[in-house]
Amino acid sequence: MNQTAKPHLDSHMLPVFARADVAFERGEGPWLIATNGDRYLDFTSGVAVNALGHAHPHLVAALQEQAAKLWHVSNLFTIPEGEKLATRLCDASFADVAFFCNSGAEAMEAAIKMARKFQAVNGHPERYRLITFEGAFHGRTLATLAAGGQQKYLEGFGPRVEGFDQVPLGDLEAVKKAIGPHTAGIIIEPWQGEGGVRAADPSFFRALRQLCDDNKLVLVFDEVQTGMGRIGTLFAYEKTGVTPDIMALAKALGGGFPMGACLATVAAAAGMTPGTHGSTFGGNLLATAAGNATLDVMLKPGFFDHVQKMSLLLKQKLASVVDRYSSVVSEVRGDGLLIGVKAVVPAGDVISALRDEKLLTVAAGDNVVRFLPPLIVNESEIEDAVTRLERACTRLARTSAQSEAV
Repeated sequence: MNQTAKPHLDSHMLPVFARADVAFERGEGPWLIATNGDRYLDFTSGVAVNALGHAHPHLVAALQEQAAKLWHVSNLFTIPEGEKLATRLCDASFADVAFFCNSGAEAMEAAIKMARKFQAVNGHPERYRLITFEGAFHGRTLATLAAGGQQKYLEGFGPRVEGFDQVPLGDLEAVKKAIGPHTAGIIIEPWQGEGGVRAADPSFFRALRQLCDDNKLVLVFDEVQTGMGRIGTLFAYEKTGVTPDIMALAKALGGGFPMGACLATVAAAAGMTPGTHGSTFGGNLLATAAGNATLDVMLKPGFFDHVQKMSLLLKQKLASVVDRYSSVVSEVRGDGLLIGVKAVVPAGDVISALRDEKLLTVAAGDNVVRFLPPLIVNESEIEDAVTRLERACTRLARTSAQSEAV
């Protein structure tokens, strides 16, 4: 394909994002300040990334201190901050080992490879298929798109990566039928964030664990969005009563600094020997300094008690809005500070109306609006957010009534 002249473009960014026409220059806790000086209450948190809000002083200090010393040396050498972070994550979880990367998709790629390699080194290289669930979202790489199975994301990229069998969420009989001689394991999100803030019953997770044990399969939890406090515990698997073999983390792990991790037991990671996997930037000194600083804050006594208290308050307030504006919103779902409100009108209309009220939220599947405040949000900020939601719902209800009257 030849191009004789460059086209005129308003932006030279690849147009794969439908960006809102607003830009920010600084942040303070749960607030963002736009380039025109407007203040927005941020209940998007960079899509569950900025768990400690914006410009958290401990994270800022940790990054500034490390940036003045050393940024990157590669994984050819020992990285003490990485060793420290891996130890702390394993001490706080089921895991024995950690692999650091740059994103959730990379963490899931590592988890997929690890599950397949586990079967190969245990004498079953034919076991490579992974069971996943409808509505899941596991990333944007070709393999993680295939794992998610959503056609709208797969369209136009050629044959999908082979090796994933999708079944309905919560359908145990469908899972049993999908298990065959080529099955390596099961991948599931404790809560489907992108899929509409949906979760299976805890009994379903227990049944999956039993199926994996009985059939020598690997259980993989995708905690890219739910991990690092979003559900009110450090990891969401703690609330399911089930321990996975492999777990993917990212988003909040670096408090806003790009970072992912794949955690696993020694047994599940047995095949991951030198040369089987890697990452150039993964776990460098800046990233692990950010990760350790994030853990410093989250592991302080009372931190998750606060998250759970704010979760209860937010859900109660949102339920009251649903009761009073049933023509606009119909249901509150979620746990911790991963809260979804199912909309009656198009979710995009609600999000746009909230942005007009200087409250930032984000869409999810099933016509759901996600409320993802930073975990350090306080009562007055939740009250403020709900007041803005009420104003937006009042306008939307009036518009809806007028449309019906025409």
